[in-house]
Formats: sequence, C-alpha cells, structure tokens
Amino acid sequence: MTFLLTLLAAIFVLGPLIALHEWGHYIVARLCGVKVLTYSIGFGPKLFGWTSKKSGIDYRISALPLGGYVKMLDEREGEVAADEQHLAFNRQHPLKKIAIVAAGPIMNFVIAIALFWVLFMTPSEQLATKIGQVLPDTPAAMAQLPVGDKIVAIDGHEVQTWEGINYRLAGRMGETDNVSVTLQSDAEGNNATKIYQAPIKEFMQGDAQGKDALSSFGMIPWQPNIAPIVGDLTPDGAASRQGLKVGDRITAINGEEISDWISATRIIRDSPEALLSFTVLRDGKSVQLSIMPQGKKDNLGNDYGQIGAMVAQSEIVIPDAYKTTVVYGPGESLVKSFEKTEQLAVMTVSSMGKMLSGMIGLENLSGPITIAKVAKQSFDISWQMVLSTAALISLSLAVLNLLPIPVLDGGHIVYYVIELIRGKPLSEGVQMVGLNIGLLLLAGFMVLAIGNDISRLF
Repeated sequence: MTFLLTLLAAIFVLGPLIALHEWGHYIVARLCGVKVLTYSIGFGPKLFGWTSKKSGIDYRISALPLGGYVKMLDEREGEVAADEQHLAFNRQHPLKKIAIVAAGPIMNFVIAIALFWVLFMTPSEQLATKIGQVLPDTPAAMAQLPVGDKIVAIDGHEVQTWEGINYRLAGRMGETDNVSVTLQSDAEGNNATKIYQAPIKEFMQGDAQGKDALSSFGMIPWQPNIAPIVGDLTPDGAASRQGLKVGDRITAINGEEISDWISATRIIRDSPEALLSFTVLRDGKSVQLSIMPQGKKDNLGNDYGQIGAMVAQSEIVIPDAYKTTVVYGPGESLVKSFEKTEQLAVMTVSSMGKMLSGMIGLENLSGPITIAKVAKQSFDISWQMVLSTAALISLSLAVLNLLPIPVLDGGHIVYYVIELIRGKPLSEGVQMVGLNIGLLLLAGFMVLAIGNDISRLF
C-alpha cells in the first residue's frame, strides 16, 4: 500500500512537470513552423493515446515515466517529402532551434516561479527567526551567538524565515570558511544589529553528513521546554529491553546534562547503534542504564537512532515573542519568487560543481526513488509542502536539462550556438560522438543516483 501511494504521489507531482516541460518544446516548435509528429509523456512502448485528425500529431502516454519527448519532422531521422522540407526541424534557423530546445527548461523555471509566488502570497504563522538554542561544539557555539537574538541576514542576504536561513546555510555545504550571521537584539529596545563570524570546516560533511543545515550549524529555533519524563515505551524497543521505565526522568546522557525532552531526542537520533550511558531519576534515586539506540533510516535514507520511548503528553504554548505572521502582497511575492528561484538555481549548480571537485560527496546525488519518497512525504504534511516540493523538482529539472551535456537540452543548445557562429551545423559524425559521450555520462549519473537511492533503503 505504501509503495502504491508513493508511486501515485510521484506521478501526481512529476507528471504535470514533465508534461509542461514537453509542452514548452511542443508549442514553440509549432509557433516556429516545425511539424510535430509525436507528443509523448514517458518513453518506450505506447500505453494509450490518440491521433489528432486535424494535425496528425500522435499524443501518447508511454510505459516508462522517467521523462517524455516531442518528436518533430527531421530529415536526419527519415525521408521527408519535398513539399514538407520547410517544416523539418533540421531546416530551421539556429535561433529557432535554440528557442524550441530552450522552451522546455524555461517552462520549468516558469512553473517554479509560479508555485513559489502562490506560496509567498499565502499568509502563514511561523516561528520568528530568534535563536532558541545554540548547540555545543558547533559553528554557532564557537561564534558565541546569543540565544534570543533575531537572525536578520546570512552572509549579507536578508532572511525572514527559518526556511530561508536553512537554504542559505545549505548553500555553504562542503565549504571551509566563515559564515556571516547578522543578529538583531531588542534587549535594550534599540533593535541594534551586530555581525558575527562563525567558522565552518567541510560544512555538513563527515560526522555531520545527513544532518540538516541548522543542526550542523548549531542554531535552533525556539522549541518547547518539555520535561524529559518517559510517558510510554514500545514493548520491543531498545529502551524497554534495556531497563528504562515509564515515569523515569532522564537527567543526563553520556555525561551531558539533560533538562528537556528535545535535547535527549537530539542525542538519541544522532547516535544510531552507539552505546549511550543514561542517568535517570527513578523514585527519587539516580539509576544508571546503558542503552543502544536502534539504527533506522528516514524517508531520505539518513541514519538515525531510536529507543522506543515517548514523552508524557503536555500542552505546548508558543510565546508571542517567538511567533510571527509572514504575508506578502502579489507584487512583493512575485519579486521574492524570482529571487528564490535564482538563489536555488545557483545553489543547485554550485552543489554540482562541489560534487565534481570532491568538496561534497557523490552520495548527495539523488534519483527517482528519493524523489518519489519526498513527493509522498509532502502529501503527508500539507498542500503547501506539495507545491514547494513540485517547485523544487521543477527547478531541478530546468537546471539539469540546461547542463551542456549532449542528449540534454543544454547540449543541443551548445550545438546550435556553434551552428549560429559557424554558419553551418557540426558534422553528423561529430554530433554522434557527442551524443554517445552524453549517453554514457547520463547513464553513469543515473546508475550512481539510483545506487544512492537503493543504499538509502538499507
């Protein structure tokens, strides 16, 4: 059942993005006077479809849902009648070819901007960007960032939400340098700002691999102060098997003092299959226990620890000082959607460069299985998360397709730019060599990405 829901979620999110990408190629081709033969969502054998009586175009859904294609009349792929040669793609001016090929990725950019625009226009109550906690032995701790101050900029870029902070920090993945954090303090009522320099080293790599950017950096939003008292235990969990009991109050883990449940959870999650020393208060007496969290994997394949202990339920009230309502008008939302699209596109390209240079590991590359799981997870959260996931995937499709690799749209654009400069196309032999190299590169990336997906499952 879970597999079916994951598959349906992936189809629901990816299907429209692929269809609109191909529609970009399709509509511009027709506007440029090129005859379209087939419009297909998916590759391989045709599952179902229809042929237009007016245009003769074969619209189809094909068996392999990992993309799609628009097949155009082209003398390189078969004989073309003399009266239709002016409709062939290969006969078009290079600028028309570039427009047709670029239309797909551009459509994905437009989709991302439109979805971000809708999200920015949706009012939302969020946690204010005030630092709720600074984790020990992290860049934030080394920079001595004060708890309670409001984060207003990262590396000189204004931030208004924790999501924005997370993206700015994630963009520094793999780097060794300083992160500039601008804080605003209202302790004296003057809203003065101060810039702190937090040192990072191979950020989010090594022991921090798989952690989110905020935890790796060490500054955490406000979190409720929930007493670390065990309210329930799963019968087969590590905690139950190794002596923890309902009503126990956790006071320390591996010598680190514990004052709230979330701190205990953080240590447990970060310690899969590692033996931890627990100090608990039971009936007024201190008890020592050794508990090894069971290793689990989240939906993205990251390892985490779990002991099967639940906290006693309590009402959570967020202080007004840590709440804020984020809302933008249509014009401001549009500007912000362009800015966010640009930021994430640059971050995507930068991450690819870091992978190639070895600054970050190739295990960060994800394939269709991870994408499907993320799509399913977004449906479990909210419609806003579904739109956000679709926008991010659409943006990734745009950037990936514009890479200058033969087979991809970006590689074809390179060919047509060369044709525009030379006044004639590259020889078919040269183009075929490039095509074969592109296919090998693409196959290698797909094998690596799917291999990473599979490794995250086990």
